[in-house]
Amino acid sequence: MNSKIVVASILTITLAFLFTTNCFSHYGMVIPSDNMVMQNDKREIKLDLSFSHPFENIGMELVKPKAFFVVKNGKKQEIAEKLVPMSVMDKPAWTMTYPVKRPGAMAFVMEPTAYWEPAEDCFIIHYTKTIVAAFGDDGGWDEEVGLKTEIIPLSRPFGLYAGNLFQGVVKLDGKPVPHAEIEIEYYNQDKTAVAPTEYMITQTIKADQNGVFSYCAPVSGWWGFAALSTSDKKMMHNGEKKDIELGAVLWVKFEKWQEK
Repeated sequence: MNSKIVVASILTITLAFLFTTNCFSHYGMVIPSDNMVMQNDKREIKLDLSFSHPFENIGMELVKPKAFFVVKNGKKQEIAEKLVPMSVMDKPAWTMTYPVKRPGAMAFVMEPTAYWEPAEDCFIIHYTKTIVAAFGDDGGWDEEVGLKTEIIPLSRPFGLYAGNLFQGVVKLDGKPVPHAEIEIEYYNQDKTAVAPTEYMITQTIKADQNGVFSYCAPVSGWWGFAALSTSDKKMMHNGEKKDIELGAVLWVKFEKWQEK
């Protein structure tokens, strides 16, 4: 075979691999069975924790999280011991049932064990959060949990219609991150959504100088917002110091417009 053809083929395959790899974004996921619990509803929710490429519906193994807790009225309750194994997208994941007893907003937060990503030559730690409201009280939805990196909602992160403007501020070490880059993906749970091109799998926007970003979800369902940064610390891998990708991840559900 002509050597030029061989080189061209190898280059094409390499570029295709790199393009595909870069289009797939990793997301920590904390998805509740309901993010708005009303008075007449069953007074408990199921929480599924996973790690995946949500639009492509490609699961990845999630080892037991380093921490999983709920914050309500500024009080933190560790609940990781209640997690039990399950599968999400055919990969190991975790779940639990949480009793909802009092009105108000609750932030459920997962801190995963660091994941080594060979394709990116770094570790990944995504601090993942979702917020659930109960019994008609929305107090506390904008509270800062105090994570290493975090998205603080500026729009109430529940009771949203598809097409509503959602805003948040990205923080790292408690300070806004100017011009932070945010990756956004739809959880293609029923696998019916199709991306016209690979550029449409992960949407990317940037925050303003105050770390504030805005986004309108075009369809109803769960949407993941991930603001990525690089830690000032490193971790050892095979005797070498490697970077740590930190992710501030927030999952927000948008609802369908309904009429009589």
